[in-house]
Amino acid sequence: MLNACFDYHFTHSPEVFAFGEDVGHIGDVNQGLRGMQQKHGVERVFDTGIREWTIMGQAIGMAMRGLRPIAEIQYLDYLLYGLAPLSDDLCTLRWRSNNLQAAPAIIRTRGHRLVGVWHSGSPMGLMLGSLRGMHICVPRNMVQATGMYNTLLRGDDPAIVVEVLNGYRLKERLPDNIGEFTVPLGIPEILRSGNDLTLITYGACVRIAEEAAIMLEQFQISIEIVDVQTLLPFDLPQTCLASLKKTNRVLVLDEDFEGGASAYILQQLLEKQGGYRFLDVAPATLVAKPHRPAYGQDGDYHSKPQVEDVVQKVLQIMQEN
Repeated sequence: MLNACFDYHFTHSPEVFAFGEDVGHIGDVNQGLRGMQQKHGVERVFDTGIREWTIMGQAIGMAMRGLRPIAEIQYLDYLLYGLAPLSDDLCTLRWRSNNLQAAPAIIRTRGHRLVGVWHSGSPMGLMLGSLRGMHICVPRNMVQATGMYNTLLRGDDPAIVVEVLNGYRLKERLPDNIGEFTVPLGIPEILRSGNDLTLITYGACVRIAEEAAIMLEQFQISIEIVDVQTLLPFDLPQTCLASLKKTNRVLVLDEDFEGGASAYILQQLLEKQGGYRFLDVAPATLVAKPHRPAYGQDGDYHSKPQVEDVVQKVLQIMQEN
């Protein structure tokens, strides 16, 4: 999916470049760029050293000069090592140049629901606090990620795209217009219509929500699933509010820690959009445990929300008057 998307853009847009740790020779750790260096050359797709700070700096410089770099942070945890240039330089460029300069760099990374002490973080709260000035895209699968890359490569704003690592294991239909279709930023998608409760989520948690919705049907409970798709910008048409008006109950599902993206989503919905007016019961969140995930599938299971956790939480909410 992503391989075909990137191949399209390398073929049709000579200003597109991709680089990062293991991006060139092996085509990145998950093979999204497999064969691209061999086909398009080492000048267009190339490896870097283990230095996220300078990878980000290289992307900023190239983007300011009219190129379209796709710079990779191998896993989302490593964002810490490249955060300073993104926060201080890339995010502020339009503002401090009075909108005379732009750097539409795309930062590509992957995260969510990995297994281990490292490569397991979903630091959305960190990103939301540090990366105001660039888009934060959290696609649920590779089709959506492809559409977002297509959108970003047509625009003039910087962005970070967090791909779902477990999504590489899934089979998805390859769109006929792989390099052309777009996913609008800031527009949530209602994946499942329901009347009893609004469940708002994104990224890897979407699949968990969908499985939980099927189980909840056994209890005659109908939940509406809203995939926000991007955290910055967030829900421009107020899709979450419209859903809450219908269901009067809301649960935010997130694998970030408490007080992170879930708190941000609730603030946007309840305060900024005025959703508090339509609540019949208290709003709720379901988030990761406040510790690093232990190693292995068992560690992931006990550290991050699972399908049965969602079912139990929804049943609890529905029992409130």
